[in-house]
Amino acid sequence: MLREPKSPVHDPQALALGALGWVLGYEDRAGRLLALTGLDADALRKGLGDPAMLGAVLEFLASHEPDLLAAAAHLGVEPAELMAAKEKL
Repeated sequence: MLREPKSPVHDPQALALGALGWVLGYEDRAGRLLALTGLDADALRKGLGDPAMLGAVLEFLASHEPDLLAAAAHLGVEPAELMAAKEKL
């Protein structure tokens, strides 16, 4: 008999895009993302399908636990799922 997984499997790219949207929804976090990653708004737009850029967004969250926890809660996933997505990207 097949069982439903305890938690749904989330696409790493979709999680990273959701996390990016969450970060960009807050001006202070968005500014910190740009400053710490060296990205600019144009690079973010161009990199929406780039696993390396999306991984950088998740790495940004990993470097500040309160943001990681808040982003995970907003997305309805465990923080470990965001970190697993980072590794897959």
